[in-house]
Amino acid sequence: MPNTKPIGVAYSDPLLESYAVGTSAQPIAVTTSSNVTSAYATTSATNGDTRLSYNKLIFTSTGSGETLRAFTSIATGSGAVAPAGTVNGAHISLEIDGTSTVSGAGNALRATLGGTSTNPGGTLAAIQADSNFASGGTWTNASFIRFTNSGTGTVANLFNVPAALVTVKGSAALSHKIKIVDSAGTAYYIMVSDA
Repeated sequence: MPNTKPIGVAYSDPLLESYAVGTSAQPIAVTTSSNVTSAYATTSATNGDTRLSYNKLIFTSTGSGETLRAFTSIATGSGAVAPAGTVNGAHISLEIDGTSTVSGAGNALRATLGGTSTNPGGTLAAIQADSNFASGGTWTNASFIRFTNSGTGTVANLFNVPAALVTVKGSAALSHKIKIVDSAGTAYYIMVSDA
């Protein structure tokens, strides 16, 4: 992998980082498409959980942060990147190949919110979808969640939710709507009520 700095050289910084490859001031400069870091493994374990990477961060004071922060930045000026591909902050896949099956649950992404606190406070969510654009633009081609069938097989169910979330409409008139746009750009609306 051609680059301008060594790869896999770890150093210890007691003030900031215990392990790093490159720095924010001197990042590794990759000149051809490749994996900057990678790990490959197979498992023949017949029970228990195997994880390729396991990270746990325990907060013991008033600080904030994440166990994992993935940040992709497009900084090419006016040039358009990924003309025949995609650019993602994170791409997480679960693949079931050949005649393999899953007898339990299989999730490409599982986001769990929980704990033993019975009154945790804050504004909590298993998933928060943010936007962080500058002001003054138009974002008609952006959405908080986009659904696609990327393969030749198609998934037709949008959600699988607990039955308690789907309740019978009361007598109140439907006074509000939530906009949904399909892949062709056609707008549809979910009708909602304030009662």
